Amino acid sequence: MTDDNLFADEIDEEKNGDRRLPKAPGWKVLIADDEEEVHSTTRLVLGDFEFEGRGLEFISAYSGAEALAAMKTHTDIAVVLLDVVMETNSAGLDAVRLIREELQNNLVRIVLRTGQPGQAPERKVITDFDINDYKNKTELTVQRLFTTLYTALRSYRDLTAIDRNRTGLKYIIDASGSLFKQNSIKKLAKGVLTQIIALLGLQNSIFMGRGGFTAAQGCDGELEIIATTGKYSDNGTCNTHLSTKPEVKSRIQQVAEEKSSRFYGNDYVGYFPTQKNKQHIIYLENCGERQDEQDIDLLKIFTTNVGIAFDNVYLNQEIIDTQKEVIQRLGEVVESRSKETAFHVVRVAEYIGVLAEGLGLSEEEIDILKLASPMHDIGKIGISDAILLKPGHLNDDEFATMKTHAYIGYRILRGSARELLKTAAIIAYTHHERWDGTGYPRGLAKDKIPLSGRITCFADIFDALLSDRVYKKAWSVKRVERFIAEQEGRTFDPDVVKAFTKNRDKIMAIRERYRD
Repeated sequence: MTDDNLFADEIDEEKNGDRRLPKAPGWKVLIADDEEEVHSTTRLVLGDFEFEGRGLEFISAYSGAEALAAMKTHTDIAVVLLDVVMETNSAGLDAVRLIREELQNNLVRIVLRTGQPGQAPERKVITDFDINDYKNKTELTVQRLFTTLYTALRSYRDLTAIDRNRTGLKYIIDASGSLFKQNSIKKLAKGVLTQIIALLGLQNSIFMGRGGFTAAQGCDGELEIIATTGKYSDNGTCNTHLSTKPEVKSRIQQVAEEKSSRFYGNDYVGYFPTQKNKQHIIYLENCGERQDEQDIDLLKIFTTNVGIAFDNVYLNQEIIDTQKEVIQRLGEVVESRSKETAFHVVRVAEYIGVLAEGLGLSEEEIDILKLASPMHDIGKIGISDAILLKPGHLNDDEFATMKTHAYIGYRILRGSARELLKTAAIIAYTHHERWDGTGYPRGLAKDKIPLSGRITCFADIFDALLSDRVYKKAWSVKRVERFIAEQEGRTFDPDVVKAFTKNRDKIMAIRERYRD
């Protein structure tokens, strides 16, 4: 059957004249029909069609197989004008099923066009196949085609908006969850930068040449850069203070004063207030040519969560700093009572950090060990001054009493449910054990000694040998290193000694930095 009646007489109603090129990319329309005349006529009558300021971009397919291939290549096709009978009597219907089921594309609007309605009865097709409209070619005039396409595009626009919001909100929920897990301001800032870049990429489909930074208000009120990407990065690091072109500075100042996020053309400046009277600002360049209300709403939701995340990080950091200070000061009290300097516990903690890193421990494990280690000799609080401050060597009874400080410390700390204090209890109990089993209080050997105890044993002895004590003078570095070599596999875990050897310069730098 030919399509002589296609679009009927209304083709004469087309208004010829200059056609303006659309400013934005056209809506993609797939014409799937095995007759060339259908393609040419459809393109002709819809040549000046516009919907919301956008024209049409036509894609042609001459079989069901070609239609499916086009759908795979162009995932943003808005409307398919699909013939039923092509290479087979059911090629169009087969394509509908594959588009919906195999490609899982439920957004594209499918308008079934047929010149042989007997091959595909309307009621059966509408009921059995997920199509959006059914048209007989003999009745499809220009005006009806216009109406059909306009309705289909309006439906596609609304469905894609809903889907985009759903995807964006899901992304925001997932992203916010990961941001709340960040344990430092720099990590959080880098995470915010990455997540917003990805969020804008989702919203605008393409994100190219991106660059940006996150800045925080410092103690002096000035903004300091804490995370960067793109051209603002300097060999993977970021500048300490905000130093960039005047236009960027001006925008940041305006956002800081207004306490509100803003778009500047293609650039975005986000404002994240916190309850600690701090300000965080993110600057993103080239984040898309178009920002609609949905983009802005999603960004507002995200920035609200980011502000809460920064508050949580600051609060968490304050708790950690308080714990650290309390534990360190308690350790200092014990050390000062035994006439040892407060810097002893500071140095031991820093040594432990270097050794633990050299042994491959995680950042979280390293932080716990460093925070817990100042309590390693807390049990000395139960030892009398007569023994604790005695110059020279202790007799057997006095030494037996001194050794009880390991268990006393463990007993003081073991009841806590906090990971930090539980670790401190283990360190207090095991840092006098020896690799060969000759230590105290339980004579544990090798891997039976917790790693935290083995590391602290080395760090504590190393620092004690290099320091003056009431019962001895400080040893030279060379003498201490000879002792370490002799005691590898005896007093010290060989792996800990290797970590020391590999990181000797770092450890000696700590010794110099916190000199008594």
